[in-house]
Amino acid sequence: MIIGIPRERAADENRVGLAPAGVHSLVEQGHQVAVERAAGVASGFTDDQYAEAGAQVVYSGDELYGRAGLIVKVLPPTPREFDFIQPRQIIMAAMHLAVSEPDLLNLLIDRQCTAIDYVTIQDEKGDLPVLRTMSQIAGRMVPQLAARYLQSDHGGMGILLGGAPAVPPAEVVILGGGVVGRNAARACLGAGARVTLLDKDYERIRRLDWAFMGQMTTFIANEYTLPKVLGYADVVIGAVLIPGARTPHLVTREMIRLLRDRSLILDISIDQGGCFETSRPTRLSDPTYVVDRITHFCVPNLPSLVARSATYALGNITLPFVSALVGSEEVDVFRSNPTLSRGVNLYRGHVTHMQIAAAHEREYMPLEKLLAE
Repeated sequence: MIIGIPRERAADENRVGLAPAGVHSLVEQGHQVAVERAAGVASGFTDDQYAEAGAQVVYSGDELYGRAGLIVKVLPPTPREFDFIQPRQIIMAAMHLAVSEPDLLNLLIDRQCTAIDYVTIQDEKGDLPVLRTMSQIAGRMVPQLAARYLQSDHGGMGILLGGAPAVPPAEVVILGGGVVGRNAARACLGAGARVTLLDKDYERIRRLDWAFMGQMTTFIANEYTLPKVLGYADVVIGAVLIPGARTPHLVTREMIRLLRDRSLILDISIDQGGCFETSRPTRLSDPTYVVDRITHFCVPNLPSLVARSATYALGNITLPFVSALVGSEEVDVFRSNPTLSRGVNLYRGHVTHMQIAAAHEREYMPLEKLLAE
């Protein structure tokens, strides 16, 4: 099976499915890799580097999809790629099918494709290894974004994130204590901000309080505490995740009005629908908008701002899955690799993820049943 790495066509997406180092590893294992021309340029990787790693550089998306049995991407195919997709093709990407337009799902079903979503690959402990990697990067980017949009020239109140002698630091409120929330808390505390974190899981909060040695304030998220913290926040971070499903709107428009004018919302949950009622996806070239005098930053592909680092990080965790898929028959791989099989959202045109089936009113077929046939 040929592995295909296309150029990302989504707006402002600068990452690429694998760096040349990952391609070299696959070629050394005896696999064939095709890379679309200029696929890695935005991440700082040249076509010559891919060729030196052993890939064949092809000159169009049509040619790449036509040759490859396995497509390794960052984001799901865009409408410009729909005609390229081949019957029975396997596509690996952060698919987000639960919140995608029905056209993509319908196309993949009609062509009996297998779709593996990085977001739902899950190990036996319940961890999401690929999502965790991108979430770590997104969380660690929070201070640099918050500092920028608190500045007067970016519509903020002119607050220094870390404060100064006799001047208090910014108040950062984080909704969700998962990977994004933990990394955002660590990075913001390191930048000198005051941090408050809310989560519904008491045990998670207890562990975070111990890990951070009481440096941040924690609350159980509920209808009383949420309005309380919004009243003093300068920055609110949306870091809520329900794997494979749409994120609930925890903060209503009425609650948004509790924030002070020119405060900042960073909704990192936006790729799963966002946890603020006023959130809508934006793009890196036009990342913010204002609702009720509150700046909203809602970019789904946030790690694309650090595309080179993010590509290396993504490849480090996805490469073993890619190797497994091309090393054996896919049925055998899914049977023997439960971590990867949990990421299978579509299998040969059947919807194998319960939340996606519910979101699009499609029939749900457990993967185990299909593999047994």
